[in-house]
Amino acid sequence: MDRVLAWHDRAIWLVESGPPAVYYLADRDAGGVLVNAPRFEACVYEDLARVAPLHFVFLPSRFGARDLDAWRSVGARVLASTEEESVGDVDLRVGPQHKLTRTIDFIPIPGRTRGTCGLRLKNKPGVLFLGPALAQAGSGWPELVEAADDYSYESRLIGVVGLGGQAFEYLFTDTFVRGQTRFGPGADAALRDHIGHLLA
Repeated sequence: MDRVLAWHDRAIWLVESGPPAVYYLADRDAGGVLVNAPRFEACVYEDLARVAPLHFVFLPSRFGARDLDAWRSVGARVLASTEEESVGDVDLRVGPQHKLTRTIDFIPIPGRTRGTCGLRLKNKPGVLFLGPALAQAGSGWPELVEAADDYSYESRLIGVVGLGGQAFEYLFTDTFVRGQTRFGPGADAALRDHIGHLLA
């Protein structure tokens, strides 16, 4: 595990580069939150527990659903979008009306899968975990990349365009290539520039 960001009240660790990439959010209020689930191994769980007590596994899409029963057996609650029907064994279905804490909520961006959903850290500097909604492109920044098995590219485009007005400094996706992936600061400006090219 590599720590990629840290503040006084939270830190973000890269657990696996994937695909899909797996991140661990250690938050003062929420505790430990896995974004995507790695394969369960006792040594991985012990590494996570040393950083913060594991409370949640958040699935941005069905692509990150691995060994959920094993993660649940060590006390984690599994969270996924209300629309991601192909993921079973979910403890809590989430949507835009839900919050994990006062500063952590959810942003649905359907299209890559029916229920693709992001996790947002709202307080500054602002962080988005968007799962497969975006992917690393030639620039190194997350961009909207069409996939042959998209549930709806058009829905995803609309959702991504809607992010253009939001302020955030960091953006993480299911794609993480060490030494190549650019995730911030400046992710909001990079995404606005990408949206501008898409709409031109």
